[in-house]
This record gives sequence, C-alpha cells and structure tokens, in this order.
Amino acid sequence: MPTRERPVTASDELFAPVSADVELCYQTFGDPDDEALLLVMGLGAPMTWWDVELCEMLAREGFYVVRFDNRDAGRSSRGRGRVTRRMLVRAFAGLPVRPPYTLDDMARDALGLMDHLGLESAHVAGVSMGGMIVQSMAALAPTRVRSMASIMSTTGRRTVGWQHPVLFRTLLATSNGREGYIRSSVATWRLIGSPGYRKTQEETEQRAAETYDRGVSLAGLTRQMASIVTAVDRTPRLRGLRVPTVVVHGLADKMVHVSGGRATAAAIPGAELLLIDGMGHDLPTQLFPTFVQAIAANARRARTS
Repeated sequence: MPTRERPVTASDELFAPVSADVELCYQTFGDPDDEALLLVMGLGAPMTWWDVELCEMLAREGFYVVRFDNRDAGRSSRGRGRVTRRMLVRAFAGLPVRPPYTLDDMARDALGLMDHLGLESAHVAGVSMGGMIVQSMAALAPTRVRSMASIMSTTGRRTVGWQHPVLFRTLLATSNGREGYIRSSVATWRLIGSPGYRKTQEETEQRAAETYDRGVSLAGLTRQMASIVTAVDRTPRLRGLRVPTVVVHGLADKMVHVSGGRATAAAIPGAELLLIDGMGHDLPTQLFPTFVQAIAANARRARTS
C-alpha cells in the first residue's frame, strides 16, 4: 500500500460493550474502507501508549487503525476478583492458581470489539501481553486474523522470555498518588526502556502523568499479571497457525528476554523474525518507521498468500 499524504482522521474515544461485563474504550484512525489493523497494548498499559504519531503513520500506509484499552486499563471496564502477591508467587512457581480471567478471555474481548465495529477480519499487532493476546486471537479464530505482528512478546513457555529478576518487585511496587506513580514509572523505564533510544526524564514523566490521569489500577494490574503467569504454553497452538506473522524483539529487552521472540518465530510456520539492537521493552519514536514497515510488509504477505 502506498503511503498517503492526506490528513488522517481520528475518531473521538468511543465505548464498545463486548460482553455482559466488559466495555472497551477505543479510538480509530483513518478510512473505515481500508483494511483494519487492531493494536493491542501490554500489561497495565492504556491504548495511548500506541502513540498518535505511530497510529497516523500506519493509517497513511492504508490501514484503518483501531487502538483500545484492555479490560482493567485506561478507561475500559475494571474486572472483579482479588489477586494477592502470594497467588502470583504460587503461579510463578507453577502451582495451581485460578485467575479472575485468562488471556483467552482478553482475546475474546478484542474479537468482540471487531464484532462491534463490523469487522469480519483484521490485521493485528500486539506488544508484550498484547502479543500474547493476538497469538490467542489467531489460535481461537484463525479466519478472523489476516496477519499478525507479535512485538516484544513470548510463547508462555517458562524457559524462554524470562524477566530480569529485579523487575518482579518493581512491577508490584505500590505508589501513593499521582506523584508517586510518576516517580515509580521513571524508575521502571530506566530499567526496561531501550538503552539505544533513551527518552528524556521529562518525556517519561509526561507519559506517566497522562497514564495516571487516564486511570490506573494496581488491582487491575495484578489481575492482568495473573492472566499471564497462569497461561499455558502456547507453543502447540502456535505451531498450528497459518497466519502471516512477523515477530519483532529488542536485543536489550529486560522485561521479556529476546529468547521469547526467537521461540515465537520458531513456533509459527513461516514467521519472520526482526531483532533490533538497542531496543528494550518500549516503542521508541526513532523506530516508528521500522515498526510500520514490518507491519505493512507482513500485511502484504497476507494478500499474496
């Protein structure tokens, strides 16, 4: 698809009831007559972490871009059920724990949003937990996923995609109020951000303030985390996929080790693997053209397959 120079139209933030208990906040960019591209964010992250600039670049490539807040993030519905640290530790140890909801449930949320928008199928791209969700979407409803980009994610196999040991405590650290959240965010992104593409402290603080004002929930974060750590290894399901796939991963990722990206690409037949030096666990502005090119090229594969 040729890049378009015309202005990109963005919708207001809208709400979609996707089940009896879940309503998702979403926003669209571009022409509804173009091929849809659903963008799925990661753990505790609102849809605004898909930067407007990146969404507009994708729309200029000829995609009808849809970004949304997962349940328990941003302006979407809050879940029910309490997840304690003890439960998470048990789950990390491989002991049985029942989460309030699963990654498959979150995948069904995304498919429900597609239903709400009247989309029979869509290209999908997911970051971190969002990558796990789009993998689950492709396994649950392969005819509805036209192509898939799994970015800085993993398969669910415990021997790959591990976290640096310091991060577990950081993720569950409590913060008091807006200023506390901003301080803890700055500390976290120092650990997991891209060392080759550092954001300034001011940029990080601004993003944290916007995220807090949009709505953050420690209880929601732990529910999402429980869905990740209790998930089964998706490798057998991935081996059965016939969806054009590109796997993107940073070689400096401390949140999800690059072995997770390598394992994902190895599991999915025909998947392409793009490893980026200096990239950690974020989407640096300097790499937006790289991400757009990878997603668009993979979508072209879907049209010719």
